[in-house]
Amino acid sequence: MVSATLCMNTEVSRGAVWLEGATRVLPLLIGVFPFALIAGSTAISVGLTPWEAIGFSLFIFAGASQLAALELMGSHAPIYVVIVTAWIINLRMLIYSAAMAPHFRHLTLRWRSLVAYLLTDQAFVLASLRFEDEPRAPHKRYYYLGAAMGLWITWQIGSALGIVLGARIPQDWSLDFAIPLTFIALMVPALKDRVAVAASLSAGLSVLLLAWMPMNLGFIAAIAVGVVVGLLVEGGRS
Repeated sequence: MVSATLCMNTEVSRGAVWLEGATRVLPLLIGVFPFALIAGSTAISVGLTPWEAIGFSLFIFAGASQLAALELMGSHAPIYVVIVTAWIINLRMLIYSAAMAPHFRHLTLRWRSLVAYLLTDQAFVLASLRFEDEPRAPHKRYYYLGAAMGLWITWQIGSALGIVLGARIPQDWSLDFAIPLTFIALMVPALKDRVAVAASLSAGLSVLLLAWMPMNLGFIAAIAVGVVVGLLVEGGRS
C-alpha cells in the first residue's frame, strides 16, 4: 500500500505505485513467458513469416485468441471460423472494459487508448482486486501500467524468442502446461461468489464434454454455457 507520506509527493508516489503494480505481476510472468514462446513458435509453424508473426504479436496482443487463431489457421479452418473464434474469445474484454471504465473515464483519450491496448486478463484481475480493496487509491493508472507493461514486455520478448527458435523448441519441453496454469492463477482469486463459481464450473465441464467438436467450436460453446449459467444464477439470486 502506498503510504500517506508518499502520496504527498506526486512524482514519488506515481513511481511507487507503478513499482507496486510491476512487483505484483512478477509471479504471473513465470507462466506468461512460456505461453508467449508457444505463440511465437506456433506463428512460424503455421506459415507466417517472422515479420508477420511479430506484427501479429504487437498489433493483436491477445494471447488466448492469438493462439486459438493460429491453431485454426494451421488446421486450414475457414477464415470466418478463425475470425469468429478470436472475436468470441475476446468478448470478455468488453466486460473488463466496462469494469475498468469508472476508474479511468476521467483520463484523456490518449491515456484511455493506452489502457485499452494493454488490457489483458492478468492486468484486469490485478487492477480490479486492488481497486476493490482500495477504491480511493491514488494514481490508479500507474498501478495498472506497472502490471500491464510488465506483461506486455514479457509477452513481446517471449514471442520474439519463439519466433526465432520456431520449430527448434523441443516438444518434450511441454511448455503448453503454462497456459492453463496462468489462467488458474487468475481465476481462483476471482471466485468470490456463487455466480462466478457456477459459471466457471459449467464452462470448464462443458469444455471437457465438447472436446470432440472440430475447430475449437467446443471452446466457443463452453463460453456460451458459462455465460448463460452465470446469468441464470445471478437472476435467481436477485
